[in-house]
Amino acid sequence: MKVPAQPSVNIGTVGQVDHGKTAIVKLLTGESTDRHSEEIKRGISIRLGYADTAFYKCPKDEPPQNYGTSEVCKNDGSKTELLRAVSFVDSPGHETLMATMLSGAAIMDGALLVIAANEDVPQPQTKEHLMALSIIGVDKIIIVQNKIDIVSEEQAKENLRQIKEFVKGTIAENAPIIPMSAHHRVNIDTLIETIEKVIPSRKFDEAKPAKMFIARSFDVNQPGSSPDKFVGGVVGGTLLQGRMKVGDEIQIAPGRQAGAGTKTEWVSIESTVRSLHTGGSSKKEVRPGGLIAVGTNLDPFLTKSDSLVGRVVGPPGSLPPVLSKISVEIHLLDRVVGTAEDLRVDPIKTGEPLMVSVGTATTVGVVSSARENTADMTLKIPVAAEAGQRVAVSRRIGGKWRLIGHGVLR
Repeated sequence: MKVPAQPSVNIGTVGQVDHGKTAIVKLLTGESTDRHSEEIKRGISIRLGYADTAFYKCPKDEPPQNYGTSEVCKNDGSKTELLRAVSFVDSPGHETLMATMLSGAAIMDGALLVIAANEDVPQPQTKEHLMALSIIGVDKIIIVQNKIDIVSEEQAKENLRQIKEFVKGTIAENAPIIPMSAHHRVNIDTLIETIEKVIPSRKFDEAKPAKMFIARSFDVNQPGSSPDKFVGGVVGGTLLQGRMKVGDEIQIAPGRQAGAGTKTEWVSIESTVRSLHTGGSSKKEVRPGGLIAVGTNLDPFLTKSDSLVGRVVGPPGSLPPVLSKISVEIHLLDRVVGTAEDLRVDPIKTGEPLMVSVGTATTVGVVSSARENTADMTLKIPVAAEAGQRVAVSRRIGGKWRLIGHGVLR
């Protein structure tokens, strides 16, 4: 969807699979974020989805009826006032895709926690996603009680009671709860009004060197295209600081693995910004806020199939150090998150593998030393990160990675 300005905020949709996250994004943006063939076939999100829209306000109507996504007021046909453009980050809800959800949470300014009214609360990934938001530091949350059209009034009230009980004592305890039917467009105006009140656009330092977390990477060339039509690889994400313009020299870290056999090393990748897209339009320059796509002169082989997700982009010489070993100050949870069973979190042990998420990067680290509140790890894939960054920690339980704690890089 083409919007009239660069989006200024990233809003995530999170929650259990099949609770209506993608349907809500489509309702707000007109786009389905399930673009991958396997997503369309299976009817679930597998990769991070993304879509842009703009929020408008009718000058005469009473709220919330005056909020919408059209330049024309639905009630009297008058011209609406542009409030802001926004980007949506649609996270997969399936339990096996938690690493993808954590990557998305790293670039969210706020989130819609979608809970279906026709299921008991909480479902395993409802709990896991809320904990992930807390760990990453996303505290601007709106709860969407979706699918109210397929339950009775009594069922909806009982579901609401369960939601309130579930969020008590959590980061979402005081979050507004919006009953909604995405299928019938019920309360869409109320949701937009609430987003405008609860999830503000962040202030960014545009004077610092550009720094972008990569959340997606693509080869946009169509099969069968002639070589003279080929374009370089594309990386997508969000600027955390600074500005980026066409013609800028950029560096991507950790980059790629070079060498053969046991003699390999990670080397940074350097390129040039060939194009910039945001809000459905090409730009000569972009600022922080919203999702952007950066066209480069890289071989598309390097960027295809999200192969550069987790990397950091910025001017040469400005990026965080590349770390193959990290030390994390860890705070373990009391209980494992995301399992149907109530499992206690055991202490971290030397030699065990853990999944760590830093920014949009997710990698496995083998614990070389485990002390009371600290774990030293050797990473299978290095990360570009600096001291103080938040880290989410997961352990392999029952064949799946489950959240067990969080911490910061030392």
